[in-house]
Amino acid sequence: MKTTLWNPIRGCHKVSMGCQNCYIELGDKKKGRDFNLIETTTQFDRPIRKNKKGEYVIPSGTLVYTCFSSDFFLEDVDQYRLSWWQMIKERSDLEFLFFTKRIHRLKDVLPADFPHGYEHVSIGVSVENQEMADFRLPHLIQSEFTHKIIVCQPLIGPMNLEPYLEGIDQVTVGGEAGNQGRVLNDDWVIKIRETCIKHYVSFAFRQCGTHYLKDGVTQKIPWKMLSSEARKLNRDLEF
Repeated sequence: MKTTLWNPIRGCHKVSMGCQNCYIELGDKKKGRDFNLIETTTQFDRPIRKNKKGEYVIPSGTLVYTCFSSDFFLEDVDQYRLSWWQMIKERSDLEFLFFTKRIHRLKDVLPADFPHGYEHVSIGVSVENQEMADFRLPHLIQSEFTHKIIVCQPLIGPMNLEPYLEGIDQVTVGGEAGNQGRVLNDDWVIKIRETCIKHYVSFAFRQCGTHYLKDGVTQKIPWKMLSSEARKLNRDLEF
C-alpha cells in the first residue's frame, strides 16, 4: 500500500511522562523553532487537493499518516478539526491513521455524524506506562472507531493490557531513542506480547530503545539500528 504524510499543523504541548524526550520537540530545537507554538501548515487541505486534470493529488488506496507532527485532538486546534473531518469523510477511498494522547477529549472532538462514513479511519492511543494505560485505554475501547491500535511507545514501564484488548486490532511496542532515552526492559515487551497472543491481538515490536535491558545486560544500540535489532528478535505476529 502506498503511504503519505498529512501534517496540517505543527507544534504540541507535553501532557505526560511519555512526552519527556519528544522527538518532534528535539527536531524543532535543532531548527530554532518553538515546539509549543501551534501553527497550521501548507498541508492544511492536502487530502482534497486536485491537479489540473481535476484528479486528487493523493491517489486512491493510499494510507495517510495524519498529524504526525502534533496531536489530532490537541485543544489548540479545535476550530480546525471539523474541516479535517469533512476532508477525511470526502476521501473515503483513502485510509487515515492518527495517534493521540488526548483520547479523554473524545466527546469534544468527534463530528456529529461519527462513526457513519468514517470506517476508513484508524486511531492509535499512546500509552507509556500502567498509569496512562489505565487512564486512556478505557476511552479507546468504549469508542466507536472501527480500527483501534494501542501504541506502547516509548514504553517506560511494565504494563498489563489484559483489561483493554477487546476490539483492538493491534498493539505496537517501542523503546525510546537518544542518549537521554529511558531504559526499555525486554521483559516488559515479552509480557505485552504474551498477553496479545492470549487475546488473539496482532503485535508489532517497532524498535528497541537506545538503552535496552535484555538478559540482565543493558545494551546501547545506535539510533539507526533500533528497528533492525527489533526485527531480528522476530516478535511480530498477526491474527
